[in-house]
Amino acid sequence: MPGQGSADLGSGDWHWRRPVDESLRDAYLARLGWAAPPPPTVETLAALHRAQVERVPYEVVWIALGETRTIEPLDSMAHLASGRGGYCYHLNGALGCLLDWLGFDVRWRAGGVQGRAEPVPAGATGSHLALEVHGLPTAECPDGRWFVDTGLGDALYEPLPLVRGTFTQTPSTFALRPSEVVSGGWRFDHDPRGSFLGMDFTPFDATVAHLEERHRELSTGPESGFVRVVTLSIRTATDISTLRGLVLEHLDSGGKSKTEIGAKADYFALLADVFALPLPEVDEARRAALWDRLRADHDRFLAAPQPTDAGTPQAQPQ
Repeated sequence: MPGQGSADLGSGDWHWRRPVDESLRDAYLARLGWAAPPPPTVETLAALHRAQVERVPYEVVWIALGETRTIEPLDSMAHLASGRGGYCYHLNGALGCLLDWLGFDVRWRAGGVQGRAEPVPAGATGSHLALEVHGLPTAECPDGRWFVDTGLGDALYEPLPLVRGTFTQTPSTFALRPSEVVSGGWRFDHDPRGSFLGMDFTPFDATVAHLEERHRELSTGPESGFVRVVTLSIRTATDISTLRGLVLEHLDSGGKSKTEIGAKADYFALLADVFALPLPEVDEARRAALWDRLRADHDRFLAAPQPTDAGTPQAQPQ
């Protein structure tokens, strides 16, 4: 079965797979709360997914700090194990590698996010990396295929059975259905209050090479939302916290609230206490430069005509 590095790692659909590194595996598991490798069960899959979205932030602070990253899965695992976060290529790339090492049947899928201001779906452009896990049948998922995605920011708390339907994960409601723009693929429809409308993904495996160019564009291009807006998101079983620039949004069953962050100390305390991103390796000079950039961006935002929610500039989860 797939997992444990048993396949030919240089052939076919498995180009993203890597030989097992036990020390890296165990360091990553420790960040997620495991002292030893768990068995490849559907219960483990759900628990690992919950732990990742609770403990590892979706974040692009690294871009604002001027850091450069690859989407090599082992690099992503090392970043996460060290206490950092990332966006979809890092979060799902690392999780997919971990799941493979634990014995799960994991597939990489290339996707594309439809932003709130985009009138039509983007298609599977490679701007997103999603995961499928196969071979875990349950009553709600008879064919054993699961949609796994910790890289959508304010979206999934647990995996979804890859079947047509509507699903509630407090405080959000999602839907899955066959894609109208990707032949044989799937469409994930986000909650109407979410940061994007939906995401379409392919039915066939993606590789690192498929996604590298889009990663370069999204992490360095001046028009990229990830470059323009410093964004973080993290969630629990009951609520979602998202920080865009200096505006903190909190969504729970009671609705959405917003708070403006006015002081540098408060911003970095928020990163550490809410978003599990203490950044001990970032010195005072780099923190000061990041704060100055955030303050300038926020002042320009306040001085500009305020758009409607549908047109609000924001980093779309990828």
